[in-house]
Amino acid sequence: MITAQAETSSLPKLDEIRQAANLVYSMMQPTPQIVWPLLCERLGTEVWVKHENHTPIGAFKARTAVVYAAELFSKPNKTTGLVTATRGNHGQSVALAARRFGVPAHVVVPLGNSKEKNAAMRAQGAELIEFGSHYQESKEHAEKLAERHGWHLVPPFHPDIVKGVATYWLEFLSAAPELDVVYVPVGQGSGICSCAVVRNAMNRKAKIVGVVAEGAPAYALSFEAGRRISAPVSTQLGDGVACSVPVDASLEIIWKNVDHFVRVSEDDMRRAMKVCFSDTHNVVEGAGAIGLAAALNEKESLRGKRVGLVFTGGNVDHDVFAEVLRD
Repeated sequence: MITAQAETSSLPKLDEIRQAANLVYSMMQPTPQIVWPLLCERLGTEVWVKHENHTPIGAFKARTAVVYAAELFSKPNKTTGLVTATRGNHGQSVALAARRFGVPAHVVVPLGNSKEKNAAMRAQGAELIEFGSHYQESKEHAEKLAERHGWHLVPPFHPDIVKGVATYWLEFLSAAPELDVVYVPVGQGSGICSCAVVRNAMNRKAKIVGVVAEGAPAYALSFEAGRRISAPVSTQLGDGVACSVPVDASLEIIWKNVDHFVRVSEDDMRRAMKVCFSDTHNVVEGAGAIGLAAALNEKESLRGKRVGLVFTGGNVDHDVFAEVLRD
């Protein structure tokens, strides 16, 4: 197995993030950040939304694996293929990067995974391998495949992954420098850690609030306990944040930089997805809407503050979204 370990000491600097942005912009345009009047009215304050649901794969992870792979292939190596585990968006990202660098992508997903996310990964050129009842089992199988075939295992968290994600925070905190608080969905931690890296480097004042699903509370439990705690996953709508085992390197950054965590229910996610559609006319998946769900739950504490939200992805199955709107 060929892989790389994350080191918090090697987190990207601002100049490195700007260089990574140039690579990202060879594949896509910067995404917009918009103040939606109806959303501001609903929350009773000024709200900025970063639209990472407007990338070529409909999620922020369009920025990640290509930056990771560029570092990987910048020096001679014997990589014959990339392999990873995912519930969808990370797999699309790895497939996109593999195509750019001319190697095959092998993506392991849990049985019963989103049909439309599976189709999107195949459309990007990935070989899809269905294994396990949940993400952790898929991850362990991907590790075994990497060992068996000599493929390079692309991790969900790594300094070069963080560097890719940080490009959207560079855009966001440059366009909206006076934000008081940002709500960040937490899956494996790359989004919230890159937020901390950019906020600190740009000397911004925004408090960082992590958001998880009640059915995937591992990061919130770990934050509160000050040690890593694993927890079973039961969320359905929040499949993009369905993490049961936190990454140690991301926890180190979270403990030092995050103000607090909010847990949101499945009903909270449904409400937020509907609000995204009604107030901004955007389709946002459950994991992408949990930041808004948390802000709605903490609405009374946000009066007079400038609030930042990220719609991290819009890859929700048609039937699921139709059911959410019917509720």
